[in-house]
Amino acid sequence: MIAPREGWRPGSGASGDTGLPGPRGVRVVMDLRPLQAPERAPLTAAYLEQVLTALDADPRDGESFAMLLAADLDDPTSGRWPSLDIVGRRLLPPTRLLRAGALTVDPFLLRGASIGSGWRAERGGAAGSVYCAAAGALPIASGIPVVASLLDLAPWQLPESWQRGRAARFGQRLRARLLRDAAAVIVPSRSAGADARRLLRVRQAALRVVPLAPRPAFRPEAAAGSRAERDRLGLGERYAVYVGRFDARHDLDTLLAALSALAGEAAPAGLPADAWPPRVAVVGASPEDRAEISRAAVRAGVGEALVYAQALDEGRLAALVAGARFLVQSVRSDAAGTAAAEALAAGVPVVASAAGALPEIVGPAGILVEPGDARRLAVAVRAAWSDDALHARLRAAAHDRPSASRTWADVARETRAVWAEAALPAPLL
Repeated sequence: MIAPREGWRPGSGASGDTGLPGPRGVRVVMDLRPLQAPERAPLTAAYLEQVLTALDADPRDGESFAMLLAADLDDPTSGRWPSLDIVGRRLLPPTRLLRAGALTVDPFLLRGASIGSGWRAERGGAAGSVYCAAAGALPIASGIPVVASLLDLAPWQLPESWQRGRAARFGQRLRARLLRDAAAVIVPSRSAGADARRLLRVRQAALRVVPLAPRPAFRPEAAAGSRAERDRLGLGERYAVYVGRFDARHDLDTLLAALSALAGEAAPAGLPADAWPPRVAVVGASPEDRAEISRAAVRAGVGEALVYAQALDEGRLAALVAGARFLVQSVRSDAAGTAAAEALAAGVPVVASAAGALPEIVGPAGILVEPGDARRLAVAVRAAWSDDALHARLRAAAHDRPSASRTWADVARETRAVWAEAALPAPLL
């Protein structure tokens, strides 16, 4: 069990005597601002979307939600998740306009919002209240147990990119301090847990590993729709997929250097003339990202090797991934490994950097190379591209990876258990 912090009354969570038959749910105060602007934090937005959808499919007696929303953006909960008991919506000022300054302002703003939203939750049948911090900001000294989902460690793994200014440095240090005070910190991989302990000094007792899951559309049968996507993008039958943006988490320089090296080599024996050099479909990049990637690719001499897939819904993206020869992920930081997990669920091998969660997710279903090693990445890409026997072995291994069969119902159930473990009755003010 998670020990309650000083000043909290003993809780009536999952193992407590609730006085009612069966376990009761808790009041969850949740910051949904990432869902209002998903382009700013796509991983967090997708996480919230999938967790709430899974919770809506399996409602719990006594469970309720108080949503925190930006006042100047549309409400993403309107008409969605009809089985969730949404007891309130608190509108917050648009602190995102402060940029790095929001990291300092938000904890104080969220403190008042979370106290009010968790008020006397037990009277509504809840076992207690928790604050679910899936977004970057956490409340300071709210008196409500905080359960933080830490999906990204790049701000501390790559401080030269995320802590360049004084406001950003102070904000990330404050965020780290609040994470150390959290009742529980959910991480998506064992490696993320180890990094949270090393970089942020999060207590081992507070860590809970809850791996993420592929979205439902990512299944091998999705490949039936890949031809239409290939034809639309002008790709041949053999192509790779890269999922990512033009930011410091991703190592596009190494990928482009590897593709440049391959473009200067002779085609492997047995390949069709139009199947060399390798071509990569780039997905998940914003318009600004695509412009930067395109300029970098031209400088590397491989502008023709990249094709940009824009505005794909989940089904079309799954079809494109499922029809790929492999997923290539050259990264510097990846705590969750969601792109790799979705590729494996679609039966597609992975060629990736041995960084973050990727080694534990990919296992024998791919080829992993040291981050930043363009020569080794080129060798791995060439092998996965041209060696059919190797590719068949990797593809067979993809179906056996644990991430391939995991569902968002599993994620929601395990997350609920952490909430129940941490929940305490709301403070009487």
